[in-house]
Amino acid sequence: MIYLDNAATTPVRKEALEAMWPFLTGEFGNPSSRHRAGEAAAEALAGARRDVAVVLGCRAGDVVFTSGGTEADNLAIKGIALGSPRGRHVITTPIEHEAVLESVDHLRRVHGFEVSELTPDAAGTVDPEELRGAIRPDTTLVSVQYANNEIGTVQPIAVLAGIAHDAGVPFHSDAVQAAGWLPVDVPTLGVDALSLSGHKLGAPKGIGALVARGRLPLEPIVHGGGQERGRRSGTENVAGAVAFATALRLAERERADAATRVGLLRDDFVAAVLSTVPGARLTGHPEERLPGTASFVFPGTSGEAVLLELERHGVLCSSGSACAAGSDEPSHVLTAIGVPREVAQTAVRFTLAATTTACELDDAAIAVAAAVTSVAGIASD
Repeated sequence: MIYLDNAATTPVRKEALEAMWPFLTGEFGNPSSRHRAGEAAAEALAGARRDVAVVLGCRAGDVVFTSGGTEADNLAIKGIALGSPRGRHVITTPIEHEAVLESVDHLRRVHGFEVSELTPDAAGTVDPEELRGAIRPDTTLVSVQYANNEIGTVQPIAVLAGIAHDAGVPFHSDAVQAAGWLPVDVPTLGVDALSLSGHKLGAPKGIGALVARGRLPLEPIVHGGGQERGRRSGTENVAGAVAFATALRLAERERADAATRVGLLRDDFVAAVLSTVPGARLTGHPEERLPGTASFVFPGTSGEAVLLELERHGVLCSSGSACAAGSDEPSHVLTAIGVPREVAQTAVRFTLAATTTACELDDAAIAVAAAVTSVAGIASD
């Protein structure tokens, strides 16, 4: 099996499993309990928070552990917007992850917010000057994804955040796909809030984090016992936090070398697919893209049919965002950047890992050509 769906989820790293194991067994205490077992759990949780903060260049108190990237996005969007005294206006883009788009829509439907969406170009890139013109006196938040989960396009986050800050507006970025591939130093990016997910990095599913500046007003969306400094109530997932911190630290340590190596492999894979599959088109920015993402449309086919044929050849990949699995609708990302609906439904996304090999990608490229040819032949009959 050749696994090329790492943007959906990654295997859990051995180091992360080993780090979390004690807190699933002997050290099982509740970190809020005032006894030895609870204190041991609280100490482990604090250590994980410090480790995450070191990687991200922020204060430990700015790290809020969540159940994953979706909750982190929800907390950032709703929490910052509802906690702000500025007004009822948010700015985002139409190519964000559903967790951002649905949170923004919640603000519009339930709380009467106005929403402005920036227009990405055909490569999925946002124009900083359009953001400058969209900011109003009542803008409470700007949220733009660091790197797109479907097409891999990387946004100029530091520039966009600077424009927002010039107007005194907080800036959030969903960095779920970027972590492990791109720098995630919060001061350098200039963001006020950053969302991360553990299972994209080699930690288990069910753990993530939101980094939110400590003085940033943040209305909680989960109420209860006041854990996470009152920003996210509920007994903390100590084992998950330890695994997340371990995976994030290792991913950052390996990031530069992995990004360079995998980026070259991706380029060779893209060239092989484009040269052997008639009509194939790469989606997203040709250069400013995640090192491990190669997404295509294959006009005249069905993306789902190509996926099934690829699996028959031993290649596992995706037709778009795994979070929208089961939907018959074309990708909202592709239609937003001008891809016709019928072409968008032919999309297939390949996402590499740091461990992906050249041999695997050579075999995958051959399988892609065979799969598309087979599906196109059936469609033309």
